[in-house]
Amino acid sequence: MQTSPPPFYQRYQPWRRGVEVGYWVVQYLVSALTNSITVTMDVERAQLGFKAWQPVVWETSSAVIGLVLVPAVVWFTRRFPLHLDTWRRVLPIHLVGSLLWSILHVLGMVALRKLAYASIGDHYDFGSWWREFGYEYLKDVRSYAGVVLTIEGYRFILRRLQGEASVLDAPDEGTPVEPVDRPERFLVRKLGREFLIAANDIEWLQASGNYVNLHVRGHDYPLRSTLASIEAKLDPACFTRIHRSYMVNLDRIASIEPLETGDARIHLNDGSSLPCSRTYRGGLKQSVGLDSGG
Repeated sequence: MQTSPPPFYQRYQPWRRGVEVGYWVVQYLVSALTNSITVTMDVERAQLGFKAWQPVVWETSSAVIGLVLVPAVVWFTRRFPLHLDTWRRVLPIHLVGSLLWSILHVLGMVALRKLAYASIGDHYDFGSWWREFGYEYLKDVRSYAGVVLTIEGYRFILRRLQGEASVLDAPDEGTPVEPVDRPERFLVRKLGREFLIAANDIEWLQASGNYVNLHVRGHDYPLRSTLASIEAKLDPACFTRIHRSYMVNLDRIASIEPLETGDARIHLNDGSSLPCSRTYRGGLKQSVGLDSGG
């Protein structure tokens, strides 16, 4: 079967970062605008006596800090991804994360409001911190959940477009076609289709959060595993660890370039290069049949 990602995925890659950043900028900009309008209407309807610029400052400050905190949520969800098979274990961690996110959000937006008020010689009073923070957290926990679900949903779609790898499971009955503890092939699911890739076709592996990217002919297939776990399954005569985040197929190595730091740079047959830390350099030399000294 065809193993390359669909044309859309390839065309999307140069635009990916811009689309991701642009989405959040537009999302928070629209949120600040619409919330400013609705709060202003509520203030006027209730005849609370606030000036027209004040709701704009409130909502804009909230949106700006929310936008600034998005990269932190992106990192946090990489560290603690929320999946159907892990949500019970990860949900309490994200509840703590939502509390930390809300604390930073409230502190940041109050600071911006005080600066905005002070710039025109006025004073901003947040009110009772305990009461007002409780009120803000009830809103923030929903906002945090929305950001997390958006990020995880987006990643899920990308994995389906890219193709997500898995180790072949043992059959319910009978003898496995190949050893489960030393897989010769990996199953890739992509857009409702399935195909196999040979373990020997993997050029290198890179740890990425709770996934390991299998690099095959210029494409990465994420495998939900740790690098240490998959290292134990791969044939040590073919694959070796060269870095805490990398493994390499020994047959794909073109040359090893020593560096003054004691580390090394691995050059592969396809022209790409990988880092090799001094911790694993001796083991690499033994794997390729070189003297481990020097």
